[in-house]
Amino acid sequence: MKRIACPKCGNYITFDETKYETGQSLVFVCDNCSKQFGIRLGKTKLKEKNSLAEAARQAKSSPYGSVNVVENVFCYKQVFPLAMGDNLIGRKNPGSDADIQIETSDPSMDRRHCYVNVSKNKSGELIYKVRDNDSITGTFVGNELLGPKDNMIISDGVVVTIGATSLILKAADSGSDE
Repeated sequence: MKRIACPKCGNYITFDETKYETGQSLVFVCDNCSKQFGIRLGKTKLKEKNSLAEAARQAKSSPYGSVNVVENVFCYKQVFPLAMGDNLIGRKNPGSDADIQIETSDPSMDRRHCYVNVSKNKSGELIYKVRDNDSITGTFVGNELLGPKDNMIISDGVVVTIGATSLILKAADSGSDE
């Protein structure tokens, strides 16, 4: 399945690209704003600076680990590298100052939803902590809702839910990218 964003409102439309040939033109009508627009498969007019594939390569080689993002509605996977210190996570929006901007149509995710902090303990091992950033829908670790001042330690493979989107922590030394 492939997702495209409406150029007018940003609403995502999904379709099965395997049913069409490369170079074929398709026309869509946005369910949200009724804008009609077309695309050509296999041909892009705009090239993103940091494509999803490049971001995944960077995340895999990050010395501080990464977060895999799976939007529960569409199972659309994104991978972002973590940096040392606080990593502000939120919904992608023009002018956003979030460090990790998740491309999503999930309205229950804030633009500045939560933080994942990466630090080292006295032994030099990486420690990962998550805390909510006073979001409207809250931040969940497993089935536990974080309180306003909670700062929970998380480890490799832990699922953090923000809105209808799941983040899966991949620690730097875990070696796995799935």
